[in-house]
Amino acid sequence: MAATVEPGVVLFTSESVSEGHPDKLCDQVSDAILDACLAQDPMSRVACESCTKTGMVMAFGEITTKAVIDYSTVIRNTIKQIGYDDANKGLDYKSCSVMLAIEQQSPDISQSIDKGDPDNIGAGDQGHMFGYATDETPELMPLTHILAQQLITRLTVARKTNIVGWLRPDAKTQVTCEYVKDPTTKILIPRRVHTVVISTQHNPEVTNEQIRHDLMEYIIKPVIPAKYLDERTIYHLNPSGRFVIGGPQGDAGLTGRKIIVDSYGGWGAHGGGAFSGKDPSKVDRSGAYVARWIAKSLVAAGLCKRVLVQVSYSIGVATPLSVYVNSYNSATGGRSDEDLTAIVLNNFDLRPGVIIRILQLRRPIYLKTASGGHFGRTDDPDFTWEVPKTLKF
Repeated sequence: MAATVEPGVVLFTSESVSEGHPDKLCDQVSDAILDACLAQDPMSRVACESCTKTGMVMAFGEITTKAVIDYSTVIRNTIKQIGYDDANKGLDYKSCSVMLAIEQQSPDISQSIDKGDPDNIGAGDQGHMFGYATDETPELMPLTHILAQQLITRLTVARKTNIVGWLRPDAKTQVTCEYVKDPTTKILIPRRVHTVVISTQHNPEVTNEQIRHDLMEYIIKPVIPAKYLDERTIYHLNPSGRFVIGGPQGDAGLTGRKIIVDSYGGWGAHGGGAFSGKDPSKVDRSGAYVARWIAKSLVAAGLCKRVLVQVSYSIGVATPLSVYVNSYNSATGGRSDEDLTAIVLNNFDLRPGVIIRILQLRRPIYLKTASGGHFGRTDDPDFTWEVPKTLKF
């Protein structure tokens, strides 16, 4: 039976997956290859996908670079760092098959991007990207999403530091929160955590009782603030009863299948373009990063409590085709969304080349974005789009 709530209360759910999830493994392989290229040649053009299944990982796509890369070593090292070092866990970096199908970028695409002036490069593709921010957490991210991501991060730390010795790399979390609508503004305010779901791969010896105890004591309690938990909070901890077979052995993986985990957990909107394996000339990535930068800057400046920003581009064209701002009627000081849009246009140069320069996106920083989320990472200075810009208005 579906959950019921009192009038004026809504439930919203976000999920996350660990670095050992097959799709996330592929995101990390793609971004590890991107970083390897950028480390030697910052002007590399990379569009690298990956896939995985039992005993194999394949990287394929289009790469034009002056870098000399041992792709097999990059891929195996990434798998090793994740923790897949035994076939019993679902994959072994030492013995798995690594396959490559990599060609150079089409010259038709290259000629449409390169314009001489690096600030005026054309967008690497068409598309529309979204950024979102809300004042409900210090990170200016949705509470449901932040908690789901933090649970995943805690699972990874507990596994790699042996706080919880039976953990294996593959895991998923899901958090449902109750939100109340402000009767005047209709803005959603988080009130409590309604449900927590954790499904994590484990060794075959541990009991379900131990799993539930350890997940509660060493994962949930250190992460979710006590003010959001009460006697009514529901916990589904490894609800399938057994999760020994995981990783690529349990499910096939593919780059770009966790775009909602990568962004805002279902809040706001998403243009559909994945991030990982793409150099910053691809606006699927750089456009989404600048849209987050804009949204966070607007909320941090107190101009609104919650906001969605959309930008759109055409391949080969430097200036965006459109800029859209929706504050969900939360704009302050009597401002309208049109006023916020004007502030954005007066404070941000949205040409891809300028975005790349200002946010320093030609650095090899992308592997760490591929697990734990691309947004809300305020503890790492490499996430330049998480530092709000001081706006003039």
